[in-house]
Amino acid sequence: MHRVAISSTGLYIPPHVITNEELVASFNCFAAQENKEHAVAIAAGTRQPIPQSSIEFIEKASGIKQRYVMEKSGILDPQRMRPRLQVRPDSEISLMAEIGVAAARDALARAGRQPEDIDGVICACANMQRAYPAMAVEIQTALGIQGFGFDMNVACSSATFAIEMAVNAVKTGSARAILVVDPEITSSHLAWKDRDCHFIFGDVCTAILIERLENAPAGAFEVLGTRLLTTFSNNIRNNAGYMWRSEDRNPDDRDLLFYQEGRKVFKEVCPMAVEHITSHLAAHGLAPDGVRRFWLHQANLAMNQLISRRLLGRDATPDDAPVILNEFANTASAGSIIAFHRHHDDIQAGDVGVICSFGAGYSIGSVVLRRT
Repeated sequence: MHRVAISSTGLYIPPHVITNEELVASFNCFAAQENKEHAVAIAAGTRQPIPQSSIEFIEKASGIKQRYVMEKSGILDPQRMRPRLQVRPDSEISLMAEIGVAAARDALARAGRQPEDIDGVICACANMQRAYPAMAVEIQTALGIQGFGFDMNVACSSATFAIEMAVNAVKTGSARAILVVDPEITSSHLAWKDRDCHFIFGDVCTAILIERLENAPAGAFEVLGTRLLTTFSNNIRNNAGYMWRSEDRNPDDRDLLFYQEGRKVFKEVCPMAVEHITSHLAAHGLAPDGVRRFWLHQANLAMNQLISRRLLGRDATPDDAPVILNEFANTASAGSIIAFHRHHDDIQAGDVGVICSFGAGYSIGSVVLRRT
């Protein structure tokens, strides 16, 4: 068995920013148009008016101040309210693979690695652009990696679950190094017309290079252990899939996009995450107060504050548990990896940190790391 490390991470940031001010202006214009069109039904009580959104509502509910997106004009068009993406011919690289390649190249460059040093690619994210061929194989081929690739989806825990798959492959010797790539084009599955969630998501792509510790550069993070947990819940769901056409569904049906019971998620997931992290650390003879930094899933500021408070027995500082969702919004599986990518340079040799994700499933994945 080989000891395993995270050698580097990579990040691709989309070209467009949508501020809360822009988003609220667009949404409120849409709401006013809808309410005017259905004024008779609203007056009769057979239809509820769409309430206005506000910057204060968004920031209080989430802590989000902006988000990056692949395409901006379609989202902010009150007549459209979704990205305006262009169909690419099969002969061109797909959009998801394109940003995956960009993040992967960033990770490779930071570790001083070449494609020939890598044996596999795992593409792990909340929504795949297509069913097949696998996005991972397209990314692998575009990078020039000789080996294998496969896709996997555990919603917002996809990255941490993929890290365990990659760690196991390297540990057992079936691969020298694996790239985990997390292209999250969440703007395409967000219900921008729904006030309760229209502000939640942003687009991004991260990549994680996992390899044998003996080959890793100085300052790499040894993986002390990984732990996964799932338990079924309908409280976060998206029913889009290849069977909707055979079910004679309306493509505009609300449940074919992201939807959630936010209060239930908050109440149920927070204690699960605390118990999961605490027990994982205990299995390695560690306690939360001995952890230098927690890189938590970036879905909601209040969730992260509650989880870190229960772990530490006090309010966490930005140094204890850095937050990036104010800039990036919820980026599904990529959030905890962005936090790690942006906030690990100051970690000293011997310090322990934890990457943890939690989301639909319910799913929770944690990775305990020690800097070398």
